[in-house]
Amino acid sequence: MAKTAWKERNKKKTETVRKYAALRAELKAKGDYAALAKLPRNASPVRLVNRCAISGRRHAYIRKFGCSRLTFREMALSGLIPGVTKASW
Repeated sequence: MAKTAWKERNKKKTETVRKYAALRAELKAKGDYAALAKLPRNASPVRLVNRCAISGRRHAYIRKFGCSRLTFREMALSGLIPGVTKASW
């Protein structure tokens, strides 16, 4: 389980990216890189980290389901993800 501070930090970065998205797009279209550099560092979407919605784990993240492989496996085996079944042949 990730620390709560890491999850909250990522939420804060997400809000900052959302806040400056229009301004960043406008500055990039103009080619005004000096003004772009003056924006907060966390306004860049590259600084966001994909984290599991339940555990906060950042490694082994499955984009389609928005969770880590460990959480995905637990949820799939308990039947919480519709349409996902354990393979057997």
